[in-house]
Amino acid sequence: MPFTFHTHSGQFCRHASGDLEGVVRAAISKGMLVLGLSEHMPRQRTQDLYPEESDMTTQDLYTAFSSYVAEARRLQAKYAGQIEILVGAETEYITGDSLLEAKRLRQEHALDYLVGSVHHIDEQPLDFSQDLYDRLAVDHFKGDRAAMFARYFDQQLELLQALQPEVIGHFDLVRIFGATASVGDPLLESEEVRRRASRNIDYAISYGALFEVNSRAWKKGLRDAYPQRDLLAEILRKGGRVTVSDDCHGENDVGMYYGRLRAYLQEMGAHDLWYLRRDEGRVQALVLEGGTEHDFWTAQWLAEEGGGGSARMTTTPPL
Repeated sequence: MPFTFHTHSGQFCRHASGDLEGVVRAAISKGMLVLGLSEHMPRQRTQDLYPEESDMTTQDLYTAFSSYVAEARRLQAKYAGQIEILVGAETEYITGDSLLEAKRLRQEHALDYLVGSVHHIDEQPLDFSQDLYDRLAVDHFKGDRAAMFARYFDQQLELLQALQPEVIGHFDLVRIFGATASVGDPLLESEEVRRRASRNIDYAISYGALFEVNSRAWKKGLRDAYPQRDLLAEILRKGGRVTVSDDCHGENDVGMYYGRLRAYLQEMGAHDLWYLRRDEGRVQALVLEGGTEHDFWTAQWLAEEGGGGSARMTTTPPL
């Protein structure tokens, strides 16, 4: 029955494609029994609009978010007999006000869950483009990427403490434009960076968060899914709860690289998968024991080219 709790559509996200219903239909066609919808929360300041949003205002973002929740609830009811849909959102953390606003929006829209993600460091975009990433590293951090990584994990902790999101989005997104397909990012092994990452892992485990193992990293040309294998090994060793995510940006991404994702999890010794589901009237985290051996993974689409790929991964020793 595997699942995804991190999804976007072109209907409500400018750098995605298609509509939200297409994402739902794709998930049903691929045998998922639980689907989390998680469009981005609106950013509050005009200076935080992305280049693709040059014709928009912050009010437009708020209007779009309200429309998203209404559409998601409609789909939740329409497809109730075919798939369980949870309606959530992915966080933004740019200033302290972002965290207050996330709490308000969650309450206002009665959201089922949050994907806790950091997309900015010191108010500068992290993952929108290589150019903006390089400006952040070079102009703001004077080329000191270790300091940039450390700051990322400090801000991530602030978000976790403030919101305690049910799902942690792309735990080590900070490596998005700095690593390659052949090696991991060695900065995650530096003492100061690793100490912060480990601290965040411990905190997230303490309140029961799910760490998504996010396949979108492979679309960015990275060696490992998020989180990188040495961090994933630590999460598993400490008893952290892991789930799977495609971070889809449209219906064509649903289940993206899931065959490869399963191989990655098995290589790392992950057997059980956690997921969110409404149980006894509230959303709870449940475990699918032996989740990486579930019948879902034998589906034909996983073996077909373009269906996420099922080619065996090249084994690379942990950093």
